[in-house]
Amino acid sequence: MNFDFKGKRIALIGGAGFIGHNLALALSRDGAHVEIIDGLQVNNLLAFASARADVPDRDLYLAIINQRLELLRQAGISLNIQDARDYHALTHILVRIQPQVIIHLAAVSHAGKSNKDPYSTFDHSLRTLENALDYARGNIEHFIFLSSSMVYGNFLTPEVGEDHPLNSIGIYGALKVAGEKMVIAYNQVFKLPYTIIRPSALYGPRCVSRRVGQIFIESAMKGGKLRVDGDGNERLDFTFIDDLVQGIELVIQHPNARNDIFNLTYGQSRSINDLVNVMKQSFPGAPVQYVERDNLMPFRGTLSIKKAKEMLGYAPQNPIEVGFPKYIAWYKELDPSGKFWMNIKVDA
Repeated sequence: MNFDFKGKRIALIGGAGFIGHNLALALSRDGAHVEIIDGLQVNNLLAFASARADVPDRDLYLAIINQRLELLRQAGISLNIQDARDYHALTHILVRIQPQVIIHLAAVSHAGKSNKDPYSTFDHSLRTLENALDYARGNIEHFIFLSSSMVYGNFLTPEVGEDHPLNSIGIYGALKVAGEKMVIAYNQVFKLPYTIIRPSALYGPRCVSRRVGQIFIESAMKGGKLRVDGDGNERLDFTFIDDLVQGIELVIQHPNARNDIFNLTYGQSRSINDLVNVMKQSFPGAPVQYVERDNLMPFRGTLSIKKAKEMLGYAPQNPIEVGFPKYIAWYKELDPSGKFWMNIKVDA
């Protein structure tokens, strides 16, 4: 299906984050008029810039975030620095942009942090969503909500489709379920066209969310251990950011994506030990340490992408053997001198 993004007005709320800035760059390259609304507070520039200088890896993460912002600037993508929890300020910006599509990405995108600070997580996740939905009703063509595979809780089968029960565990998953219910309710009451997207185990350049792949690479670059929660046999559906971005663009393109839910992952789970083996190709001397796993993390596996393949033509291209070497190469290009890895304390 050929689709012309030229002139398509798209607003990304929370769009300066990991998913958002990668998506904005791709949409802009494809001709869309993209504007980002982001307060730069959650896991972003202000959080690290205002942190104490002795916060671990502060300079590294500031460099990563500044690279994001520079890429957006070079692409001519407008960044509206605004806290989306402010209903009137957010509405004012959206009225000016007049988007046809709103993509809601704002969230505290870390399960551990969400459990430690539920108030902030609620505020940045659901308050921002409520404000965006209230503007969207009657004003836009399509509302896209980024949910998570965490809504499923413990997978009841080795592979789960979108109809799997939503048995979330912990604050983060519960708020994603609530967000999905709110989006569907706005469709029921106001006929707001929507799509809900459930990614899983994302990784790729310019992420500062401390997901397992990021932690592995940074630890190995420092000469530290690969710390594995549990015995390493736990499986995740690792998804390279470029594959998710491709899927979101397909969701925007296809009318039959409206009012539906899609898993957008690689579509094949791999064990943490598999990831360790991939890491060993680049860091053969890295020791592995097995520790007790967090019991608030659900046991997951493969997310079925059959629906996305059949309805959207979704075709992910990056198994971990392809995606992680790209990710590691980006880290090395970011810091060819090795300054971020010098004199940094590593795990004993």
